[in-house]
Amino acid sequence: MGIGASVFLLAIGAIITFAFNVRVGWLDLDIVGWILMAVGAFGLVFSLTMMNRRRTVVTRSATAGPAAPVAPTYPEQQVVEQRTQYDVDRPV
Repeated sequence: MGIGASVFLLAIGAIITFAFNVRVGWLDLDIVGWILMAVGAFGLVFSLTMMNRRRTVVTRSATAGPAAPVAPTYPEQQVVEQRTQYDVDRPV
């Protein structure tokens, strides 16, 4: 559930709870409104928490080693790891 859906549930729950004065025999609309507001608040907190988490990305690059000898052989390769932290919502 995203931020927009959470705010929508909060708004609908508040409207049902505070604006309607309708009684349905088998359903208490005040309770339904409070439940919708609670679900919306939980979804909003969860969405903001997931948006602010950080992720670690490992980038590997190969660099050539010392100069190759006269005989045709493959040069040694050294693997360099670079760890970068960035926000999830930023492009790479």
